[in-house]
Amino acid sequence: MTTQHPITPPPELVEQWATASPVQSNDENWAYELFIAHRAAQWGADQELEACCELMDDWGLEASDLHAARRPKPPSLKEQALAVLTQYMTGETILTNDSVDTIRRALEALDD
Repeated sequence: MTTQHPITPPPELVEQWATASPVQSNDENWAYELFIAHRAAQWGADQELEACCELMDDWGLEASDLHAARRPKPPSLKEQALAVLTQYMTGETILTNDSVDTIRRALEALDD
């Protein structure tokens, strides 16, 4: 009987990744293997982070700081727009089509 290491992704999850891969495996195409390896590494890192956070909780330590540091949330659209405006107002940057688009999308997200 073969036992699976606890950090190894379950076969069902690997199958799900295989289905999600934009390319399929063959001897001449390494993109499929790279896709699966990337997903497996991310999954393993997530499992390790969750285990560390649980251990910290058990010890009475604040795990949310570790989680936030290791998996920071991307800035909100509002934060992105404010950053663009701040950089523009301080002369650090000029307004590009991308930066104007960020501001436009942030404004469109506001309630009327």
